[in-house]
Amino acid sequence: MITIVDAMSTVSAPPVADAGLAASVSAMHDFSVGGMTCASCVMRVERAIKKVPGVREVSVNLATETAHVVYDAAVGTDARFARAVRDAGYEPRSNAQADLAADAAASPWAGAAPVVVGIALSLPLVLPMALAPFGIHWMLPAWLQFTLATPVQFWLGARFYRGAWHAIKGRTGNMDLLVALGTSAGWALSVWLWLDAAAAGRAAPPHLYFEASAVVVTLVLLGKWLEARAKRQTTSAIRALHALQPAIAHLRRADGSEIDVPINELLAGDIAAVRPGERVPADGTVAEGLTEVDESMLTGEPLPVPRQPGDRLTGGSINGDGLVLLRVDATGAGSVLARIIQLVEQAQMAKAPIQRLVDKVSAVFVPVVLVLAALTLIGWLLHGAVFEVALIHAVTVLVIACPCALGLATPVAVITGTGVAARHGLLFKDVQALETAHRVDTVAFDKTGTLTVGRPRLVAFEALALREDESEDALLAALASVQSASEHPLAWAVLDAAHSRGLKWTFPKQSRAVPGRGTEGQTDGRSYLIGSLRWAQEMDADWAADPSLAERIAALQATGATLSCALERLADGRLRPRALLAFGDEPKPGVAEVLHTLRQRGLRVVMITGDSRAAALAMADRLGFAAAEVRADVLPGDKAAVVQQLQRGDEQAAPSDEGLPRHVVAMVGDGVNDAPALAAADVGIAMGTGTDVAMHAAGITLMRGDVALVASALDLSARTTAKIRQNLFWAFIYNVLGIPLAMFGLLSPVAAGAAMALSSVCVTGNALLLRRWQPRPR
Repeated sequence: MITIVDAMSTVSAPPVADAGLAASVSAMHDFSVGGMTCASCVMRVERAIKKVPGVREVSVNLATETAHVVYDAAVGTDARFARAVRDAGYEPRSNAQADLAADAAASPWAGAAPVVVGIALSLPLVLPMALAPFGIHWMLPAWLQFTLATPVQFWLGARFYRGAWHAIKGRTGNMDLLVALGTSAGWALSVWLWLDAAAAGRAAPPHLYFEASAVVVTLVLLGKWLEARAKRQTTSAIRALHALQPAIAHLRRADGSEIDVPINELLAGDIAAVRPGERVPADGTVAEGLTEVDESMLTGEPLPVPRQPGDRLTGGSINGDGLVLLRVDATGAGSVLARIIQLVEQAQMAKAPIQRLVDKVSAVFVPVVLVLAALTLIGWLLHGAVFEVALIHAVTVLVIACPCALGLATPVAVITGTGVAARHGLLFKDVQALETAHRVDTVAFDKTGTLTVGRPRLVAFEALALREDESEDALLAALASVQSASEHPLAWAVLDAAHSRGLKWTFPKQSRAVPGRGTEGQTDGRSYLIGSLRWAQEMDADWAADPSLAERIAALQATGATLSCALERLADGRLRPRALLAFGDEPKPGVAEVLHTLRQRGLRVVMITGDSRAAALAMADRLGFAAAEVRADVLPGDKAAVVQQLQRGDEQAAPSDEGLPRHVVAMVGDGVNDAPALAAADVGIAMGTGTDVAMHAAGITLMRGDVALVASALDLSARTTAKIRQNLFWAFIYNVLGIPLAMFGLLSPVAAGAAMALSSVCVTGNALLLRRWQPRPR
């Protein structure tokens, strides 16, 4: 899969006209990598891909066994990455091949055969050791021990030798190298002791070490199998999202007949029948029928929502008891479900910033372990130990020092956290947002559409200076004509009010939108401006025509209404006020309670709005905001500046001031004009009911318009980050404690092998505990 992401996104290029060169275009390629076993393997694969000319960015994920590459599309094809990965000793696989491998591994016992064979061959070798505490001293003949241990060492353990060989060729180290060296040393020492005794005509030594090498290989295989099973559970959320897409759609023909077609054959504008209990095949609107739809897997909302003609349906949701006809709007990669899957996959493939520490440690880990093993051997020999004892202690150091847990600590927690978030209607677009959200101490909310319902109503319409041949309804119809070209929610409110009065309007001959101000247009030969009071003041409107206007404005603002005015541009250029329009909006249910909960958690909560101060304070009083936490009269382009002020912690500070308190700010919004503020915030949180622009700029998307999910996002970020830290702590402490114990001879190779296998399983199992997370009830 190759996706062109943008032009000149990561490198600067001279203008095409000046340099005569094509603009640099970035492309992305995602594919699977088989054969990775530890963090050192990840580092090696990344280095191999980075050597390919044109590569700009590489991220390899051990838990998902995937590679994400950003490269210059002009320098070649993605086949070069597969060659680089194969030359490094690993198996490049396409997404289709990876899916087949995942399907083959879906059985709980998939891949268990080598483990079962290893246990069957190793058990007789361990049995005498198990009987010794009961006073039964019995040993298998040396030849039988050799016969049982050798297939385990060189047949079942062949994967470790292949991995070790590729690591040596790449002048690096990995888990395979440590296991291969350690178990080979134990097996070779046993063979040497046996053959030396046979050559001297003596009986074999009372204790050989065949069981140690065989059991270590078996335990490592068992650990990798358990680890693979656990990793499949971490990716269950993304597999569940893929399963939401039905395979067949019932296409309704022009003659009324139906035909079943694959969903990839649906086109925008097609009509498809959705029967009771079926999944909706694509995004669209209800053309006919009434029903209720279960969107819980997409939004986390447990209750079915009613749908009628004109309402939107999302592909993957489950139809209720009604038969409906769906008019298809978007299919394939353009659907909501596809974008959700893409966001989750991007977050799961990305590397958390804390992973950089792990990468630095992994780069030197294996060489350091080899040095420690050599020092252990030399130290015990100098201490007077016989060679076989010194070698076994060195082998134990090699076996216990496995970087598997380090490599898995972060990605398995990220995958599990983002997966459980998706199940509850939270989409983390990047790992940076997941890791930062728990540190937020200030949450700024846009008002309209975020804290309020976002469907303003025209609650008051006061005509000013009507002409003799003009009625109030005629003026409202003219203003509705101008507003019919606008997509602003206040414009829709004007149209709704005109419609409720039975008025007719026409599309304006000329119309232009002034961002943050309003709309200007011509209808019936007259030019009108409809927008904010600030815009009217900036345009030097003739306020003197009505001396009581200021009092009427103040009275309407005191009710909490959002005020707009309509101006008419006269022939001489003057602007004459023609009407005052007051709009009312209602708070979303439960918003005040959610804001109270956030404050109880020690968070500062701020409201940002373009409304006048009086209107903003009236709504703030209903929502429980203190006057000091209200930012009113904020133009859309200034919201980002307000966020930056909150980050600095000083309202009056200039942007260049230093040494001021630094706050971590989350911005919650839903509109196009919120995008700059969402991008400026440390964590941008977009309402899924809002615009695509807002969701693109935000690091977190709430799939339903419920501000309670803000608290859930912060909580899940804290839980996931805690799991990452716990995993890293145990992965580091395992080696910090285990290696010295092995060096001082306090562990056997078998115990070291068991501990090594257990470490990866424990790290993965600890991350899986995140699947039990549930949003806090209100």
